[in-house]
Amino acid sequence: MSKSGSISNSVIRRLPRYYRFLGELAEKGISKISSRELSERMKLTASQIRQDLNCFGGFGQQGYGYNVIELRDEIGKILGVDKHRKAILLGAGNLGTALAMHINFEHSGCQLIGVFDSNKKIIGNPLGKYTILDIDSLEAFCKENKPEIAVLCIPKSATEEIVERLINLDIRCFWNFSHYDINLNFSDIVVENVHLGDSLLTLSYGVNNRND
Repeated sequence: MSKSGSISNSVIRRLPRYYRFLGELAEKGISKISSRELSERMKLTASQIRQDLNCFGGFGQQGYGYNVIELRDEIGKILGVDKHRKAILLGAGNLGTALAMHINFEHSGCQLIGVFDSNKKIIGNPLGKYTILDIDSLEAFCKENKPEIAVLCIPKSATEEIVERLINLDIRCFWNFSHYDINLNFSDIVVENVHLGDSLLTLSYGVNNRND
């Protein structure tokens, strides 16, 4: 099995799609599938699928193909969906509220255990099954509950200070919606930056350059 550091980012970013797609096949009662059939369904080449999966070890059998459930389980282990790592969310505005209410953290290997905000008007208010906590209680909460992941839905201007506090609390993993580039000032961390505006611009490019 390859070391994670030697695997390209493009391969890693295809893993969630494999995981999701195999789950859809399992729900349809499909128990096995060949790389050729999988490639046709996913619009990838069979060689690309084999190369991607070979990065993590041998899956499938010659002449049989892949066991759908077993392959999905193996990819799930690679993605860490069975770990249920503790996460906190900072920023209970519109975006933070939407994530807390509608994202199934458990299906993605996380357990959301706390939501924080600095707005005194909403602190103490319910947010689904959570109660919005005061950002001033962040240190005490983290020392007691030891989260590993922080979801950042806060203004860019506030992010650097918050990240420094979180790193001092041994949090090294960030799902970052803030538009602040954490990697510029902090090392030895894992960051997944989400720029919704960039995604929309990519769509805009596609619309602008499509062949009518």
